[in-house]
Amino acid sequence: MSTPTLSIHPGHSSLLDLPWEFPLEEWDDPHLVEVPVGIHRHVVRFAAFGEEIYAIKELPRRVARKEYQVLRALEHRVGPVAPAVGLVDRGWIPADREASAAVITRYVKFAFTYRELISGGNFGPRRRQMLDAVAGLLVELHLAGCYWGDCSLSNLLYRYDAGAIQAVMIDAETSELHDELTSGQRGHDLDIMIVNLAGGMADIAAEQGLDIDDADLTLGEDVADTYRGLWAELNQPVVIGADEGYRVRERVERLNTLGFEVGDLELLPQDGGPGRLLRLQVSVGGRTFHSTRLHDLTGIEASEEQARQLLSDLQYHEATDPRTSLTGKAVKAIRWRVDVFEPLLARIAATGKFPDVVQLYCDFLHNRYLQSSAAGQDIPTDEAFEAWTEAGMPGIDPQ
Repeated sequence: MSTPTLSIHPGHSSLLDLPWEFPLEEWDDPHLVEVPVGIHRHVVRFAAFGEEIYAIKELPRRVARKEYQVLRALEHRVGPVAPAVGLVDRGWIPADREASAAVITRYVKFAFTYRELISGGNFGPRRRQMLDAVAGLLVELHLAGCYWGDCSLSNLLYRYDAGAIQAVMIDAETSELHDELTSGQRGHDLDIMIVNLAGGMADIAAEQGLDIDDADLTLGEDVADTYRGLWAELNQPVVIGADEGYRVRERVERLNTLGFEVGDLELLPQDGGPGRLLRLQVSVGGRTFHSTRLHDLTGIEASEEQARQLLSDLQYHEATDPRTSLTGKAVKAIRWRVDVFEPLLARIAATGKFPDVVQLYCDFLHNRYLQSSAAGQDIPTDEAFEAWTEAGMPGIDPQ
């Protein structure tokens, strides 16, 4: 029997035990599990080892190598992509056959497919979140020099991020990496996305037995509009007057609020006019300002919107705890984590309701705010927690 060539990254050696010499369709292995997936053109199987789940997709050899290389490169440039952990090459099978190679990615924790967001024949109150999620991911990819070429509902996974949704790229078969994308490449990527999303919404309408006129065929166009607004916010030059230095800080804080980190900045002479041209280097590492800040202060790993809420909770306790008035930021953060965050996280975990306890913590913070707002005064944490659990631990309603 022929032996395939395996490239498996450290920490994932359990994958070596799978029957790679056989095509995926012939597998009958106890590690195989069923996972909700979108529509795929290729054979995809899932294998579980302990807490880790892996997605295995067969592709022609050249396509598999390309996708593997792109995903590996993007993992270090952009946050929301499925991490590639292995490549399988069955050298005895002709290179143009799908079974000739396979890409292995780590399944994104707490993620789900677009079908779990559908309300009736469309995304209902989640529509605005879908626009922001897909547009934000495309901006990050394009800042990183990645032309996707096949953005669609099925090529994404989604996960809750506090009160928002984050889109995660899981398919890079058609992707290309460049030092920088031209406006034409970005426009073409948007055009493909618009067509794909319209097709996806038409399919959803058909599955739901709805008339095509009731399908949300403009979803992709609205994503493109959101994308253009965000791209302009990140790249539009700003002219700063001689006595308007404060606008530099305003600009940086605005980008931080959007979740993007700002690296180097320059003030350049403006040709033919007064003032100076502000040029900012926006991080292409993804919208991670708040998650990076939270990790630096506390060591807590959280997604961007979750981190934004956790930092707000930290700031609230800094302002209301008299013990913190004479201590530095680092000490305040440690006290919040030890005295507030970890005990409440343990109480949430004890309910056994959901594996993503950080998301539940954010749900509780939002619910405590609603209780306090309705009462016109702060509700103590213990009282708010009991009311929240008695109500079934409701999440954050989409806006």
